[in-house]
Amino acid sequence: MMGLMPSEETRTTTPPTVRSSAAHDAGKPGGASARAWTVRLLVLGIVLSALNLRPAITSLGALLEEVRDGLGMSGSVAGLLTSVPPLCFAVFGVMAPRLARRFGAGAVVCAGMAAIATGLLIRPYAGGTAGFLAGSALALMGIAVSNVLMPVIVKHWFPDRVGSMTGLYSMALALGTALAAAVTVPLTDTLGGSWQTGLALWAGLAVAAVLPWLPFVRGRITPPGAGERAAETASRGPAPTEHARVEAPRLRMARSRTAWALAVFFGLQATAAYITMGWMAQIFRDAGVPAGTAGLLLAVTMVMGVPLAFVIPRLATRLPHQGPIVLALGVCGLAGYAGLYLAPAAGAWAWAVLLGIANCAFPLALTMVGMRARTGPGVAQLSAFAQSTGYLISIPGPLLVGVLYQHSGGWGLPIALMSALMIPQMAVGFLAGRDRTVEDEAAL
Repeated sequence: MMGLMPSEETRTTTPPTVRSSAAHDAGKPGGASARAWTVRLLVLGIVLSALNLRPAITSLGALLEEVRDGLGMSGSVAGLLTSVPPLCFAVFGVMAPRLARRFGAGAVVCAGMAAIATGLLIRPYAGGTAGFLAGSALALMGIAVSNVLMPVIVKHWFPDRVGSMTGLYSMALALGTALAAAVTVPLTDTLGGSWQTGLALWAGLAVAAVLPWLPFVRGRITPPGAGERAAETASRGPAPTEHARVEAPRLRMARSRTAWALAVFFGLQATAAYITMGWMAQIFRDAGVPAGTAGLLLAVTMVMGVPLAFVIPRLATRLPHQGPIVLALGVCGLAGYAGLYLAPAAGAWAWAVLLGIANCAFPLALTMVGMRARTGPGVAQLSAFAQSTGYLISIPGPLLVGVLYQHSGGWGLPIALMSALMIPQMAVGFLAGRDRTVEDEAAL
């Protein structure tokens, strides 16, 4: 029983009144209660999935030194390892809309959670750097498709609550990120000190995230654009069945300046985020901070996204231009980098908070994806373009940080690079925040 919520977004270019299959079922005995149960299960699935979208990365960041020693990695190879997430997100994320059209978004997210669980379980025990990278790639493939489809599912099922649902999703994502950073080292010590065990335990959380999506595998969530297709059909006759299939309109995203601005903004904020997740704990450890405290500092950075990821999307949807929020976050990032350079240990907690605020560019970017397109198909295509292109842009950053660290013997040059990248991030984010839609710029 799949379809759009009855209160379809008024900005769509299709006829305004649509009775989806879910709304149609609501008029039947038991239909409303079944609809409510489906929505609750979907919200649970979104939250559990979001909790799993970063522990694969931040748990590794907390134990990076132990993994390097155990696998015999140099700083440059470790930099390559921290560049694997954006590479996988770019390569596999672009496949998500096509997979969703064929199998349904719910089925694809369910498979993504299963891939995360499998990859996290096997990578510590695969043997050698190549096996570790292969297991990581499998987990990151699952993360990639879920990254792209979450904004689509939110837009599709909650068109009148894009800001609040994106905030809930982003808050859960930040919580999972912070949780993995905070407890991986203590749990590893409690379980005997093996870094393999400390990394593998996060597979359990991914297994839990598979369960809410199982009912959607066969009776799938309607693919992106079903609301618009249903509207067109409903204007000519009876409401369509939930399995009706009509081609969604295509947009040429490369022609849209807004899409490019959003993609570059997404890429630069992802660069900052993955450098932070992969290297910040090591920066503090090299400054003399104990390993457990360094993990907590990384957790503080990540946990700042829990309240702010709920507030920022709601604020963004109320503003005609999101550029001022972009600038405020960028200033916090520059201040945090300055602190890391001048007094990494003495002001560690303050720098962790400032960089955590700056990292909230991610939920802002997700919110703008939902705001820069009018329709479900537009959001799906913009999400795939912005995330895949953005993650491609972000690949060199963590690798370059590892190379600079390896050859300079310190963190001065890497921190200078992080600060320099924040300037164009603020500029393109300001452009992406303008009140434009890609349908006006990228229609075929």
